[in-house]
Amino acid sequence: MRQISASQLQEWLADSARPQPVLLDVREPWEFEACRIAGSQSMPIRGVPARYHELKRDDDIVIICHHGARSFQAGMFLEQMGFGGIINLQGGVAAWARDVDPSMPTY
Repeated sequence: MRQISASQLQEWLADSARPQPVLLDVREPWEFEACRIAGSQSMPIRGVPARYHELKRDDDIVIICHHGARSFQAGMFLEQMGFGGIINLQGGVAAWARDVDPSMPTY
């Protein structure tokens, strides 16, 4: 599975010439409400096996969690289901808050 840093993701999202990825946040709803990367969609990890059919297999999908472990697990599952463009956000929203958006609430 490919990995992306928060800074690399920020550059990608700022590049209007590049197709934008799906930002899939697999944290719990209370975590998603506390803070999130703009444009991300919530799909808590426990629901991924039942809801993965809502995603397109050929999209680039950046999976996001708090520190990068749950997103890695969700990414492994999606790859097993035949998804090819899975990318894990290294360090999760904690890295995003630290490296990209220091105004983002943390928990």
